[in-house]
Amino acid sequence: MNKELENAIMRAADLPTIPVVAIKVMQLIESESATADELAKIVASDPAVAARVLKISNSSFYGCQRQIQTLSSAIVVLGFSTLRSLVVAASVKQVYRPYGLTEKMLWEHSFAAGLAARIIAGQTRAVNEEEAFLAGLFHDIGKIIMNTLDRNKFHEVMQHCYNEGRSFPEAEKGVFAFGHDEVGAYVVKKWNMPDTLSLAILQHHRMDFGIEDPPGLVTLTAVASLADQFCLKLGIGARAPKEDLDIAGSKAGRLLRLPADRINALLETFGTAFETDRALFMS
Repeated sequence: MNKELENAIMRAADLPTIPVVAIKVMQLIESESATADELAKIVASDPAVAARVLKISNSSFYGCQRQIQTLSSAIVVLGFSTLRSLVVAASVKQVYRPYGLTEKMLWEHSFAAGLAARIIAGQTRAVNEEEAFLAGLFHDIGKIIMNTLDRNKFHEVMQHCYNEGRSFPEAEKGVFAFGHDEVGAYVVKKWNMPDTLSLAILQHHRMDFGIEDPPGLVTLTAVASLADQFCLKLGIGARAPKEDLDIAGSKAGRLLRLPADRINALLETFGTAFETDRALFMS
């Protein structure tokens, strides 16, 4: 762990923050005294977040048989846990401003990875679906923070990726003194998100676990890593798909003990759902 970087991020005053509506929703749900009407009132206080929550709740990813038209019905149908992750996702979209091409691609990749992680978790029962969604959503949040801290350096990294075909983790090493995984882990920690989420973000590329790491953390990280690879293979949030990516042979694929045919089926399910609802997530 990079204590110097952690201290710098914890002290930084100009980093993006999680919007108030998301904090209030998380606090109310954690208090265990929440009602659907109270939660609906909080979400409705931010019209942009409320509209996005309703849009996403009507997507094929959530499989509702009837159209959800009000926040209260969305909460009743989806449940508090799902509402929490949707509000966080809808709120955190503002962190990706300004909406230039870089930010749009990062948002598309991050949100899609959250949805892919949710599908993987739901169909394999490997980990809680909403925890997986948040791990996928935030796995690359460090990139948007690095872009905020030094746009010129970040674009230099992106040029290495596009012009030389290098992976982002490889390209960033020559430009920054830290990686997006480290930055993301510390920022999520600053936002008072769970430690397991912070650690999953830190490990989603290196996948370097010790015997003291809880199995749940290992599984959550593997699901987030697999979701990231799903997006890379399909070219979501990238200039071109990485069709030759061996997902089954990756460390995440091996940790989850998923054979190639199972991974291909999950990938197809995700790809179809994403293309069906793509416009909902990007608007």
